[in-house]
Amino acid sequence: MTPFFLVSLLLALLPSIRAASTFSPARPPAQPLAVRSPYLSAWQTVGSDGGNGGYLAGQWPSFWPGQTLGWTGLIKVDGTAYCWLGNPANVPFVNQTSYSYTSTSSVYVQSVEGKVQITVTFLSPITPDDFLRQSLVFSYINVEVVSSDGKEHDVQLYTDISAEWVSGDRSNVAQWEYGTSGRISYHKVYRQTQLAFSEINDQTEYGNWWYSTTADKGYTYESGIDVDVRGQFSNEGKLKNTVDTNYRAISDKWPVFAHAFDLGRVGTRSTSRLFTIGLTQEDAIQFDGAKGVVPLPSLWTQYFPDEISALHFFQNDYEVAKSLSSSLDDKVQSDASAVSDDYATIATLALRQSFGATQLVGTNETQYVFMKEISSDGNINTVDVIFPAHPAYLYTNPAYLKLVMAPLFENQEAGQYPNRWSMHDVGSHYPNATGHTDGNDEQMPLEECGNMLIMSLAYYLASKDLDFLTKHYKLLDQWTQFLVDEALYPANQISTDDFAGSLANQTNLALKGMIGIKAMSVIANATGNSLSASNYSSIASDYISQWQTLGINSAANPPHSTLSYGSNNSWGLLYNLFGDKELGLNLVPQSVYDMQSTFYPIVNGKYGVPLDTRHTYTKGDWEAWAASIASESTRDMFYSDLANWINVTPTNRALTDLYDTVTGDYPGIYFINRPVVGGVFAQLVLELGLHP
Repeated sequence: MTPFFLVSLLLALLPSIRAASTFSPARPPAQPLAVRSPYLSAWQTVGSDGGNGGYLAGQWPSFWPGQTLGWTGLIKVDGTAYCWLGNPANVPFVNQTSYSYTSTSSVYVQSVEGKVQITVTFLSPITPDDFLRQSLVFSYINVEVVSSDGKEHDVQLYTDISAEWVSGDRSNVAQWEYGTSGRISYHKVYRQTQLAFSEINDQTEYGNWWYSTTADKGYTYESGIDVDVRGQFSNEGKLKNTVDTNYRAISDKWPVFAHAFDLGRVGTRSTSRLFTIGLTQEDAIQFDGAKGVVPLPSLWTQYFPDEISALHFFQNDYEVAKSLSSSLDDKVQSDASAVSDDYATIATLALRQSFGATQLVGTNETQYVFMKEISSDGNINTVDVIFPAHPAYLYTNPAYLKLVMAPLFENQEAGQYPNRWSMHDVGSHYPNATGHTDGNDEQMPLEECGNMLIMSLAYYLASKDLDFLTKHYKLLDQWTQFLVDEALYPANQISTDDFAGSLANQTNLALKGMIGIKAMSVIANATGNSLSASNYSSIASDYISQWQTLGINSAANPPHSTLSYGSNNSWGLLYNLFGDKELGLNLVPQSVYDMQSTFYPIVNGKYGVPLDTRHTYTKGDWEAWAASIASESTRDMFYSDLANWINVTPTNRALTDLYDTVTGDYPGIYFINRPVVGGVFAQLVLELGLHP
């Protein structure tokens, strides 16, 4: 039997070998690897629809839409090479024994024929209250090796990235260089012809990509053709310390950029090597603000004099970053598991994704958070995407929520938006926050006014930042006056669930407007505008009394809210109730909460409660909002269904917020990797006890 045939046979038998791996706390549709920004977003697909079941070896990591990101890991043990990351040709895979995730890390434990254990930790730190660290678009991969049979083994370790990271068009020419800074060795890779503030297939077309490590004893490096560089390591256990200078198209002989270590004899005392991957862009966003359209720098530029300094800091900061991340992991796990294990499964998976759609930019004097509406429209700082995501930011650091709203306030207050209602977004496509001076953004007037008022009060209640309310009072009041005119009988329009179509007199949308008016009464009172406060409070109370007749089918058994006024055979998730409870407004009678809690189990499907009667699909973020304000039994029903769906869905991309409650699959609309999953933190926001 030939060696090639033996390798082929091993690969053919791999699915049966892989049955040994465990997944904790769940087997998500895609496992987050390096998830730090809209552009540093690498995943390992899992689901049966094209994924490999959740194994690090045997499949290439991918950018969130699905295109391959070449990222390889090899190990030689006693002279034989194996693959622990990626899918290079003609190399047998290690056997994965477990995968686990926290809010900030993904950890794979692997075995090389029972001789050596490898623990691969992908850490994407989240530090919402430490802007220096949060501003760095970098992520760690730590590889720990130890003998598992009590014997010493001769071990060499290898990893590379390909030029696929630098452009969404694989025909574009990449350029690269190798360098050192102190003990740090790095490959720097970039598109040869930079296109500032541009994307292709959602990948950035400007900036520099870095793959670095600490050049300890036994270190070698190389760049060149993928099969040649990997073959060099597989054959020799080391690299040539040479740099390929034939800059070329990404797909032309696939250039890769590699690090390798000879670890020597590895026994029962573990040894590890740390690698970092990241992106630097000195100017990150074009923004139409108070000064017109100007480029805004990445916030890391305010802390570091140059890219190398930033890289150097991040590489050497691993122990601190790990400690900070572990503290956040522990907090989320503790708070969420106090609700239920199912809820903890959901919350821990959602946090990285929610922050991974954002980036800190600006200067020390004026800071912003910009968010990409990943996968649905690509808009920038979309109000009705920030709104479902905002519980994650409110829970971790309310200032982060303030900064993600800041560009919206600045643009409209500078007179850059002509309509009287809140704008939908500050730019049609990330990273160009160039506004809508013609007022022709996507029209969700009632939706966005309500969202901005609710989030503004939520931020104030969490921070007690009265200056924020005073500064923006005029615009907040303008939006409220619009709601007074429009909220009771909403015109035919779309809401945040725009994919479901437009509709007049939407019960749930009207409720949001009324809660927004009540929120403004609290804002007015806090800022000393007592007459306005009394007036808005009276209007909100009057509207909610009428709403209970207009939007509730009291004759049904059991009674429930309708999708739209008078449509008694319809229903929908009344998720906007959450705003009333979040802000402690007590506008909506408890009987409405109790009514919905009783009703939802009647219409619950295999994987959850449908969004409304028009379709069988649902949205996980809105389910979590409805769960957070429901009775304990109904709450647990929602979270159990969501956790079960995460574990069994055939989907294979980063956690979608939109899925079918019957099949568990995508309903043909790819809402992938969106920050709105931060909405699952609604439950923990209620634990903050915000109130006027």
